[in-house]
Amino acid sequence: MEIEELREAQKLDKQPHRRDEKRTFRSPGSKDTKKPSKLTPKYNTYTRFNTKRENIIKEILNARIIKPPARAGNYQNQRFVDRTKHCAFHQKFGHITDDCIVAKDLLERLARQGLLDKYVESRKGRRENSDREENKQAMADNNKKEQTTPDRPRGVISHISGGFASGGETSSARKRSYRTMLAIEGTIQPKKDKDPDVTISFNQADFRSASPNLDDPVVISIQVGELLVRKTLLDPGSSADVLFYSTFIKMKLSEKLIQPSSGELIGFSGERVPIMGHIWLKTTMGEIPMSKSIDIQYLIVDCYSPYNIIIGRPALNIFRAVVSTLHLCVKFPV
Repeated sequence: MEIEELREAQKLDKQPHRRDEKRTFRSPGSKDTKKPSKLTPKYNTYTRFNTKRENIIKEILNARIIKPPARAGNYQNQRFVDRTKHCAFHQKFGHITDDCIVAKDLLERLARQGLLDKYVESRKGRRENSDREENKQAMADNNKKEQTTPDRPRGVISHISGGFASGGETSSARKRSYRTMLAIEGTIQPKKDKDPDVTISFNQADFRSASPNLDDPVVISIQVGELLVRKTLLDPGSSADVLFYSTFIKMKLSEKLIQPSSGELIGFSGERVPIMGHIWLKTTMGEIPMSKSIDIQYLIVDCYSPYNIIIGRPALNIFRAVVSTLHLCVKFPV
């Protein structure tokens, strides 16, 4: 591109010099038999700019987008030129930038290559309008997305699992239960009980602690068989009702009551605790007369725990109990 520009500039520069030389040695009475050749525009139509071509030439020369002709600035000593006209591209007198065909063709080529979009009146307006429309659409989409759908998750973290609530003792049984759960298409209505529906709610009077909102676990006392067992944790996040082996020893129950059960319980940090077996024990929650007694199937594990028993989802669902960690209490129909 630069070579072509220089060639065109050299052609334009050589013609006036030849004419001047001929004028120097021509007799006053002689007439020109040869007319000077003129450059013809390369393009049929030219882009309309939002500023003068002279300003654009100066800016792109300063930004070094283009280079001036090799002889630029060496034309000022020419005689017989109109010094009221100056070309910013050739940096010489005799014609203005807007009438310079070389500069005009150069700017047109740069404009069609997309290098002068900010000087093009129509493209600049379209680009600004397009940018505004895109920004409005992006903001609308973001607002709509925030109002309707949350961001997609980056991954999946499974819950603590194990026990009978996981679908069975073996891995194949748990997989079948999981596939069955995913295959459910509609909501299965629970069977209507003979007992009337009970609405369970909590209010300010249900605060039992002198210093509420301490984020303490919900720990109660329940009656298991004929014994009152304190430090019983109500954990809706547990998939099993757990009786620790140390508590089983304290209850002085017979080892023959333990029925075989295989499998493991998986904890928060991924540790696996083997299941020693399971046992059915009559469990009473509440105080007479506001109490309920149900046979609960406990999994027996031998590991350290600050609690004696953990009541999980299976027993809570049988009791139809609702646990409020805010009020540190549990309510169930009796």
